[in-house]
Amino acid sequence: MSNDPTGSNIAPKQSKPKPRSAGSVKDHRAGGRGEKNKRPAAGQGQKPRSDKSDKRPRGEPSRDAALHILMEVLHNGVSLSEAAPKLMQAGAAYADLDPRDKAFARAAATTALRYARPLTQFTSRFMTKPLANRHRRIDAILLLAAAQILELETAPHAVISIAVDQARVRRTDAHLDKLVNAVLRRVAENRSAWLDVKQEVGPAACLPDWMWARWQADYGEDLAKDIAAASLKQAALDITVKSDPDQWAEKLASAKLETGTLRLSPGGRIEDLPGFADGAWWVQDAASALPATLFGDIASQTVLDLCAAPGGKTAQLAASGANVIAVDSMVNRVRRLRENLDRLDLSAQCIEADVLEWRPDEPVRFVLLDAPCSATGTLRRHPDILHLKRETDQKDLVTIQARFLTAAFGFLAPGGTLLYCTCALEKAEGEQQVRRFLERTPTARRVPFESVADRIPGQWLNEDGDIRILPTFSPPTKPAKNASPTISPDDSGPSVPPDGIDGFFIARITRVSQADD
Repeated sequence: MSNDPTGSNIAPKQSKPKPRSAGSVKDHRAGGRGEKNKRPAAGQGQKPRSDKSDKRPRGEPSRDAALHILMEVLHNGVSLSEAAPKLMQAGAAYADLDPRDKAFARAAATTALRYARPLTQFTSRFMTKPLANRHRRIDAILLLAAAQILELETAPHAVISIAVDQARVRRTDAHLDKLVNAVLRRVAENRSAWLDVKQEVGPAACLPDWMWARWQADYGEDLAKDIAAASLKQAALDITVKSDPDQWAEKLASAKLETGTLRLSPGGRIEDLPGFADGAWWVQDAASALPATLFGDIASQTVLDLCAAPGGKTAQLAASGANVIAVDSMVNRVRRLRENLDRLDLSAQCIEADVLEWRPDEPVRFVLLDAPCSATGTLRRHPDILHLKRETDQKDLVTIQARFLTAAFGFLAPGGTLLYCTCALEKAEGEQQVRRFLERTPTARRVPFESVADRIPGQWLNEDGDIRILPTFSPPTKPAKNASPTISPDDSGPSVPPDGIDGFFIARITRVSQADD
């Protein structure tokens, strides 16, 4: 215990702490530094600012909102995508924040979630013992502040001042305000030590041990390290347009990917971008946008889209002229699906039903199943998965996927095509799932994909001809006609939006008749 006059459990001051040997951070020796998260830009037309160039302190409500979001995820099990809307529905001050402050709140919470494990261990060096569980709000305050100081590189004095104020809000925590102040000052003084620690432990330190072990088993240690690093990078803003991609690429100053997706630099309110209110496009990662393009010509054909919400693939199929039957089991998800289609002025038959109990009126030629999965391929956008998923979840998911796959295949007419997809990186939910299905289903045949240099690069295909996209990949990009370059984060000149892509798996299966068996 130090002789600090506050009487807190602050560790004695060190000029440059040495890396700790205990804990999961040390166990992951995945070299390389993680990428810094860029602070969101303001609305369309304003240049995004880099973390280093934008030192303006954000208002306290934005940091209170960030703390609320962080607590919702870490302690109430609420997903990141639900936490902010839940906060607004509660009538909190968050609803009155301007778009830039809302973006900052989300960026701060997202960064804290990405680096929570190593940041918590680094911050704990400056304390002699962990806080009691009843003070978990203080733990969240320290984590959020450390993320701003060390990763977003926000001016420490503003961060520390507001963190101390946040500590004083609750009577049960108020006496820890001096501890918060002292610990965060130590954190700010040791930025260089944080960089050393982050380089030593590597990006895998941000993953739960069980997730890291599975990635190593599936891909080997070296590739698993690269996947972990790519999963910590901030994702670009990918959108799918209904028509005229060249025209919209020019209007949005975006890069046009060979797969058809438009890619923008992240930042600002999506709703403020040209074309959103008119329903000209929707947000959809380039990997997620690929399956609906793999059926070929489906105009006037009936296509089943199973587990369809929120509706990105449904919209693609409908825009291609298909008669889409979109099925999802949850009423709120089906409501959101309908709302999204209404905004886009697209139509589909939306059905609230359990795929395991529902059947179409007759067999169909095309079925798309984006099965429930662990979603580990989407960590770039959803770092809350690092905290919400559990090691035991996969066993149940694999069982559910197998049942859904069998049901979806049963909807196929002979000669029909089933696309089975997941956004999970684990092979148990992709390659192994399909292999087991083919072994137990005599009338099912895999139809391998072929490399198409502009749309499906050879590295995207596994040995069976299925599509296995990793976050380390980047889709081929070509400049759109007359498109203006985006502005680089440091305002120094033109650049392209961030690279990378969500992890994804796609297998193509057809039904053969018994006579062909």
